Amino acid sequence: MNIDSEKARVKSFVDRGNFHAALNIALSAVNESRRNNDQPGVDTFLRVIQDIVEELTAQFGSKS
Repeated sequence: MNIDSEKARVKSFVDRGNFHAALNIALSAVNESRRNNDQPGVDTFLRVIQDIVEELTAQFGSKS
């Protein structure tokens, strides 16, 4: 897996507001990294998921 291209792919979905697809792709990347014993890849895509959740919170969470 090319981490940079997968991150770009996830970002393209986030930019279009398709958070469901972005999360699914990022989670699939976590799973693939786990299968390949690629801990840096796991850590990278967990951070990508965290960033998506932060974006969702910023856009749709309560402001109070």
